[in-house]
Amino acid sequence: MTKFPAEAPKPKVMGALRQLGFEIVREGKHISLRKYNEDGSVTPMTIPNHRTYKRGTLRVILTQAGISRVEFLKAYHER
Repeated sequence: MTKFPAEAPKPKVMGALRQLGFEIVREGKHISLRKYNEDGSVTPMTIPNHRTYKRGTLRVILTQAGISRVEFLKAYHER
């Protein structure tokens, strides 16, 4: 299984999240995102606005978003 990058650049992480259905709601010290699900529900998510994200931070973001590691890494490496 592919490892998370040690430090993932923000543009690649945001691109992967967009590809997985999230859109940016607002951006400041934190970035607020949301995803409209097929059942009509909305998945909100708030992540820190850093230039790079470390492995641990990525794991927490994916847990909060309900995204599998494999799904994220596939979208991340397509960027």
